[in-house]
Amino acid sequence: MAEVTSELIKELREKTQAGMLDCKKALVETGGDLEKAAELLRKKGLASANKRVDRVAKEGIIASYIHGNAKLGVLLELNCETDFVARNEDFQGLAKELCMQVAAANPLYVDIEDVPAEELEKEKGIYREQMKDSGKPDNVVEKIIEGKLKKYYSEVCLLEQPYIKDDKVVVRELVKDKIAVYGENITVGRFTRFKIGK
Repeated sequence: MAEVTSELIKELREKTQAGMLDCKKALVETGGDLEKAAELLRKKGLASANKRVDRVAKEGIIASYIHGNAKLGVLLELNCETDFVARNEDFQGLAKELCMQVAAANPLYVDIEDVPAEELEKEKGIYREQMKDSGKPDNVVEKIIEGKLKKYYSEVCLLEQPYIKDDKVVVRELVKDKIAVYGENITVGRFTRFKIGK
């Protein structure tokens, strides 16, 4: 069992961005094991991240990304609860990653709730038409439509898209990880994607 020194606490704090007291508790709980303490803090943070999503995120930044050929650009608003987090380099890095996601994957909406009802009905109508002569029972058809809608959301909603740098991670999880790190709600306010000629 390693001794929980102030240097070890500082190292864990730098690694996880968690509070000093939380770092000390995690190190004591894991017998001074830095890796296990970091994992413990992450688990605790993710568990409480879900509780934070209703809190108002009224601070934040506007981030931008211009693709190498200067023919494609993105502006994105990323919100948090405090100016302290908004000024953090890691938070700004998340905003930049989200801008690159928008540039590469071209989502139309931030989240599922942002998809207009008429757009949703139009999609469902198309799927129903495709299934019309399938001979499948209605309940099976509805399940298939549900699956197709999930795929549609993963194409048009930023938070539902697979992350461009790791397609096993959904963008929403990327944001949730940062909520766990900072202990505050983080939301994507809006974004705009500009492309020359469009």
